[in-house]
Amino acid sequence: MKSRKLSIPRRGLLLAAGALVFTASAFAADAPRVKFATTAGDFVVEVYPDKAPKTVENFLQYVKDKHYDGTIFHRVIDNFMVQGGGFDAKYVQKPTRPPVAHEGQEALAKGGRRNVTGTLAMARTNDPHSATAQFFINVKDNAFLDPTPIPPGDPVPKFEYQGRVYENTPRAQLLNAPQLFGYTVFGQVVSGMDIVNKIKASPTGAGGPFPSDVPKTPIIINSATLVK
Repeated sequence: MKSRKLSIPRRGLLLAAGALVFTASAFAADAPRVKFATTAGDFVVEVYPDKAPKTVENFLQYVKDKHYDGTIFHRVIDNFMVQGGGFDAKYVQKPTRPPVAHEGQEALAKGGRRNVTGTLAMARTNDPHSATAQFFINVKDNAFLDPTPIPPGDPVPKFEYQGRVYENTPRAQLLNAPQLFGYTVFGQVVSGMDIVNKIKASPTGAGGPFPSDVPKTPIIINSATLVK
C-alpha cells in the first residue's frame, strides 16, 4: 500500500485447538487499543506488539505524539481498503520520523494476522522499508497483499510464487525481492467496523493533489487516543 507518496495497486501485483483459542483470547485481552474519533464516527483498533514489535511501537508513538489528530482518510476504495494518517484537511503531508523496518514476514512466522477484512496494516511506497505513519484498514480479504514466507535452506530447494516454481534459488535473492515483502499487518478493528464500512462507502473523486479516491466529504480523524 503506497502512501501517495505513501499506494498500492487497486487490485493484485500466505498445542491442541482449545489451547490455541485460549492463548489467542488471553493475548487479545492484553493488546493495546487505540480509539479513533472521526467525523464519520468512532472505531477502536487493537495492536499486537508480540507479532510486529517495531511496527507497533512506531504506530503508538505517533498516537502519543498526536500525529493523527486532524489528518484525513485521503484514499478510500470500496471493496479494497481505506487509508489515512498522512495528510491534514488541506492535503498538506505531515512530517514524520524515519521509516520503520518491514516486519511482515516475521509477523506471519509468529502467527500474526494476514490482510483480511478489518485488519490494520502499514502503508508504504515501493520500498518495503519505507513505512512511516500512514496506515490502511482492509475492508475485504486482500490475500495478494500478504507477505510471502520463504522456505528454509540456502539455496532454497523449491519455491513457488504466483504459479511458478523456482528451484535452488539463493536465499539472499529471495530475501531481497521487494515483491515478496507484502504489507505488515499489526492490528485489527475490534469495535466500530460499521464506521469503517461507512467510510469505505463514501463517494469519492479528485481532491487536493490526488486525481481520484478522495472522499468528497472530508473524513477527518479528530483524535487518536490510547485507551488501553
